[in-house]
Amino acid sequence: MFKQLSESEQEFVKELLGKMTLEEKIGQTNQTSLSFAGGFTFTFDDLMKMVEEGKITLDEIRKMTQEAELEYPVDDIRTGLVGSVMARDAKKANELQRIAMEESRLGIPLLIGFDVIHGYYSVYPIALAEAGAFEPELFEETARMAARESRANGIVWHYAPMIDVARDARWGRVSEGPGEDPYLGSVFARAKVRGFQNNRDGSYVAACPKHYIAYGACEGGLDYNTTNVSNSLLYNAYLPPFKAAVEEGAATVMASFNDLNGIPLTVNKFALRQVLKEKLGFSGFVVSDASAIRECVVHGIAADEYDAGVQAINAGVDMDMATDIYKNHLSKAVAEGHTTMEVLDEAVCRILSVKKWLGLFENPYVDEDTANQFETLPDEHIKLALESAQKSIVLLKNENNILPLSKDAKISVVGALASKPEEVVGAWALNWRAKDCVPILDGIKSVGQNVKYFPCCGPQGDVNQDEVDSAIAEGDVIVAVVGETSSMSGESKSRADIGLPGKQKELLEKLIASGKPVVAVLMNGRPLALSWEDQHVPAILECWHLGIQMGNAVASVLFGDHNPGGKLSSTFPRLSGQCPIYYNHPNTGRPGRKIPFTASYIDCGFEPLYPFGYGLSYTEFAYNDFTLASGPDRLTASVKVANTGDRKGSETVQLYMRDVTASIVRPVKELKGFKKICLEPGEEETVVIELFKSDMGFYNDAGEYLLEDGIFHIFMGGNSRDCLMAEVELEF
Repeated sequence: MFKQLSESEQEFVKELLGKMTLEEKIGQTNQTSLSFAGGFTFTFDDLMKMVEEGKITLDEIRKMTQEAELEYPVDDIRTGLVGSVMARDAKKANELQRIAMEESRLGIPLLIGFDVIHGYYSVYPIALAEAGAFEPELFEETARMAARESRANGIVWHYAPMIDVARDARWGRVSEGPGEDPYLGSVFARAKVRGFQNNRDGSYVAACPKHYIAYGACEGGLDYNTTNVSNSLLYNAYLPPFKAAVEEGAATVMASFNDLNGIPLTVNKFALRQVLKEKLGFSGFVVSDASAIRECVVHGIAADEYDAGVQAINAGVDMDMATDIYKNHLSKAVAEGHTTMEVLDEAVCRILSVKKWLGLFENPYVDEDTANQFETLPDEHIKLALESAQKSIVLLKNENNILPLSKDAKISVVGALASKPEEVVGAWALNWRAKDCVPILDGIKSVGQNVKYFPCCGPQGDVNQDEVDSAIAEGDVIVAVVGETSSMSGESKSRADIGLPGKQKELLEKLIASGKPVVAVLMNGRPLALSWEDQHVPAILECWHLGIQMGNAVASVLFGDHNPGGKLSSTFPRLSGQCPIYYNHPNTGRPGRKIPFTASYIDCGFEPLYPFGYGLSYTEFAYNDFTLASGPDRLTASVKVANTGDRKGSETVQLYMRDVTASIVRPVKELKGFKKICLEPGEEETVVIELFKSDMGFYNDAGEYLLEDGIFHIFMGGNSRDCLMAEVELEF
């Protein structure tokens, strides 16, 4: 955990700061931009202009950044004008650290960062999927695995976890975070910070929770778009995961691109200084998102780059990512009094403190032979990737118990996504290797005894009727792998229509018309609008983008070797027009009902297709005997859960609360706890979850935390919709 340095460490930082020139101090706040070998140098804005003009595609940019050799400003590193860089392998990391440590005047190590969102080599499920496992210990272990692999390659700083609360599935970046719920997001944030930062064997890294704050509230689900939220909504819905990450000791935080109520976060003094650094007591450093300081000029809140840099450093952004604005302008800003040496010293002190905590001054280099150990993934990493993938799968529908399939059944696997190893990893997986990836088809073939494959159709392109006919003729059961490509979710991948893309619905219609049993296996990075599919497809398995072991995980569930126990971390709408949709919405004066003049749509009603927390099993669970006891400082809720089916299975018991009458309108339900259990057939367990009364309050618009007397409804159940309820009246 990142924490206040010891007195001797603080003295080290203070003495080092006293030796630094103004230019060297500014250098520590500069994460340098990169160029490509051979003089191939572009800014982000240059690249986007080339895309607009059709000179290069986004796929070509991705390929270029993954494969081309990058050039670094070694002269700037040598003269102390660079504090941080991005790199992806041990050899390059050592080369750059050697210049910084042995050729610069003060020998200050570089902070080497990288986007390790859900794994380095051992890619595990996207966060939206993994959060559905409802297992903090699993979240922590996968983060620890990622840190182990990346630190061996010299990467000591992860731009993760992404913990934006996201309530609109049209937003592409919903895939990167743990979903719509502040409580689950907070549990996820704490676990990831622990996993990244608590490996005291030397493989720990600095976490960077992002994107601070309310990025997930972008209007219309449109990436980078404006956000307008009240202070009470900010404190109650969007701040909790970041508060949890700070309390867990996160070493850094990334400011988001968006404006918050008219002020871009990059220059938002209220959000960064007043809330994050003062109210929450954050002691690490804040980094901008890529090019975000420059974008303040485009926002129209800064006159030029000089003005943007001044506003950002004064607001509390300690490090500039990828624009060189601090490097180019802060010296003049200090001289002209537009910022102060005290502000700059604070930023540099925070950065140096993180470097000291990481042990970089003592051990800046990595053993390149140790890094090579991951050329072949360790068995324990493969096993963990498989476990996390299995536990992230959600069974949405299983009419007539079509699933699990018999291993000797004649199975036709259809869908272009089924055979592609590059599609299992999902958005923002940057260091995966094809040799490590198991596509769904390979997984099914490794278990099924009579499996044939027919691509038929993918998210792009037409339906191949000949292949459809062959699939229908050959198979007794059809497994249709449908959904989104990895590139259809993630940054800048907003979708106005979140139904199945392309002609995949047409493919399903043809398969259903055959009368053969059809199982839809979904690969996607967001909740999808599946109203037709839910009505017509007998079995639906939500498999997300599960990482390198996706094929084996999906096969283990299809054939019943693993009983699915995942739950949804985000609500699924019936139609795209219901977005944003989320379970913990405020009540209205006319709550949605199936009568006119209520909060409902005339063409699809008001209820979601699948609610938050929902997920079926190959067995059944019954909830009975819900009791609630009130003690001096907590409520104790208990319920009996019985496995009434014939298979062993896991169930996530969820505790919700509603503050019935309050001084501001409160959500209809709020998740306040959960417990995962595993029961044998016929087994029953009394599940007890405690709710501390101090956690039953809320923040008002002034940022004050209130506990108000009154009536509360407490719910326990297997999802946010289907619950038992008890009432209690409390005086705090």
